[in-house]
Amino acid sequence: MRWMAEAARMGTRKRMWLAALLACLLPSCARAPSRLPAPPPPRVVQQAPLPRREVLDAALQAYQCALARGDIRRPLLTIIDYSLPSSEKRLWVLDPRRKRVLFHELVAHGVNSGDTWAVAFSNRVNSRQTSLGLFRTDELYVGRHGTSLRLSGLEPGINDNARQRAIVMHGADYVSDWHAHSMGKLGRSWGCPALPRAVNDRVVARIQGGSAVFAYYPDRAWLQQSQFLNCDARFVQR
Repeated sequence: MRWMAEAARMGTRKRMWLAALLACLLPSCARAPSRLPAPPPPRVVQQAPLPRREVLDAALQAYQCALARGDIRRPLLTIIDYSLPSSEKRLWVLDPRRKRVLFHELVAHGVNSGDTWAVAFSNRVNSRQTSLGLFRTDELYVGRHGTSLRLSGLEPGINDNARQRAIVMHGADYVSDWHAHSMGKLGRSWGCPALPRAVNDRVVARIQGGSAVFAYYPDRAWLQQSQFLNCDARFVQR
């Protein structure tokens, strides 16, 4: 009789084990899903800083005047602030209508304009100096510097020899973050606003074909005589 009782007890344990196993296969016994990790915080895209107020105001004045006069036809504005050292990003490409900064980049100045800082400017052929004032972007071409953008100077006596001087926007190996951080300055051009090779093609493709380039320095004579900074009242937007 003892073996029959033992068999009955084993049968009972087996039935209990099977019942527990079946219960755990049911949805009610399924393991609760683990807590999902919190989503990462949204990536904050930092807006590039704008040029200093006096530079931006002057550039917008010149741009609006040129647009109203028909000297430029594309609503884009490139600003170069040559009062900053070459180790700083001092070129901006703006979309004034949408109030957006499209590019903020390093840019070199002419070898005879200065070392880290540009301090001398010229419109003279073979001066190898940077020119100030308002330019119009023209056509792209491929030359010894790769893809380059021709510029036409719009200010008589200030930058109107730009085409004759072959003043173009192009990429250069001596314009890079490495030069800016390691040497504290960029290399220098023969008067061209040279850009980092990594961004040159994108920048010149975006601004080519009739947009404005405004090269600034607090030169008193130029500020007083520029026809775009002292726009005829007929062309000032109201």
